[in-house]
Amino acid sequence: MIDSRSKQVSRRDFLGVTSLAAFGFSTGAATALAAAGGTNLTADQGLQRLIAGNARFVGGAMECKNVSDARRAELASGQAPFALVLSCADSRVPPELVFDQGLGDIFVVRVAGNIASPAAIGSIEYAVEHLHVPLILVLGHDKCGAVAATIDIVKTNGHAAGQVQFIVDAITPAVKRAQGQTGDLLDNAIRDNVSLVASALRASQPILAPAVGSGKLKIVGGVYRFSTGVVDLMGEG
Repeated sequence: MIDSRSKQVSRRDFLGVTSLAAFGFSTGAATALAAAGGTNLTADQGLQRLIAGNARFVGGAMECKNVSDARRAELASGQAPFALVLSCADSRVPPELVFDQGLGDIFVVRVAGNIASPAAIGSIEYAVEHLHVPLILVLGHDKCGAVAATIDIVKTNGHAAGQVQFIVDAITPAVKRAQGQTGDLLDNAIRDNVSLVASALRASQPILAPAVGSGKLKIVGGVYRFSTGVVDLMGEG
């Protein structure tokens, strides 16, 4: 006889495995990956690995070792990325290159303005809950067109066409906060947008906030600079 508690556990385990399968894993691979527990790096170690990779990118000494036939074969049974990067969709800021990482190293979610849309949060929740990613980096970049457009729309009380307005609405709080600051409005709004998105992720229920509170997850921000290639980290504040 199976009690109600056993039924609940079985259903939860089934949903976890089937959700992994929906992202391209076989049931066997999903089960093996869940048992593996994800990366063996801590959040701080992962952040140092990103910093080191960015330094190689800036210095023109990129390694990109994890792109071989052997690496592809290794990843065929599952993935265990050591960090997640939520970045803008701008073609000039590919996280894998900016941080000199290879196949399976980082889980990347890209959307214009690096906003925390429902789809983005769902992707992040999946990576945290099922892949046990310990580090999230929200990556903005200077001269961001999404933020610049939002500034113009806020100033003119205008409206963007189509679904672009959804992105504008998400960035508007950062623009309004930056309007009361000294310095360059665009640069301040870009940084504030990164900060607000990171804060929203830290408070996101029911998955991310508990993971942060338990110490299993760290969320930091950063801004990529076109002129240098350097990612300026903003920390957890």
